[in-house]
Amino acid sequence: MAHIDYYFGTPSPWAYLAGDRLERIAARHGASITYKPVDLMQLFDRTGGVRPANRHPSRMEYRAQELRRWSQHLGAPLNLKPAFWPVNPAPSSYAIIAAQQAGGGDLPGLVQGFLRGVWAEDADIADDAVIRAKLAAAGFDPDLADKGLFVGAETFGRNLEQAAEAGVFGSPFYVVRDSGERFWGQDRLDFLDRYLAGL
Repeated sequence: MAHIDYYFGTPSPWAYLAGDRLERIAARHGASITYKPVDLMQLFDRTGGVRPANRHPSRMEYRAQELRRWSQHLGAPLNLKPAFWPVNPAPSSYAIIAAQQAGGGDLPGLVQGFLRGVWAEDADIADDAVIRAKLAAAGFDPDLADKGLFVGAETFGRNLEQAAEAGVFGSPFYVVRDSGERFWGQDRLDFLDRYLAGL
């Protein structure tokens, strides 16, 4: 059975636009998923990327056009200027890590809830009340927001190291663990689907 390591940043618009396609692909092929939230700004620094604040205006203008086009294409509402962006990714990432460890809820729903919070709901996903509400909505104990903060921080840092070692440099990024085959971007999910099908 294939296993996919899913690296992403909770403030990533491209991870938001991926929706639940990864989960549907994995279910179709009997693959499992490990969710690995990372600090994208540190990942960019480590792998030769450029933080959005430092990118040339022409790149940011094109990014906005692409986000608008993909939002329309996928029917996913997206605010190009969200109220809380950039946002500290650590609190939401810790919650995802704690929820993955605890089990029993809808982990993909939680991940997508945080992403949707930034890009479609103008929610501050670093705010404790928002985190608790997202945990509860996905069927997890809201108190996970306060539990395992040390483990969350440790795992969050380890995810960054593992991402760099695996050749990850952006979000969303999908790595098939056994083969090391890598897919960068929500627009590469069809290729991941084909790969898992043996095509």
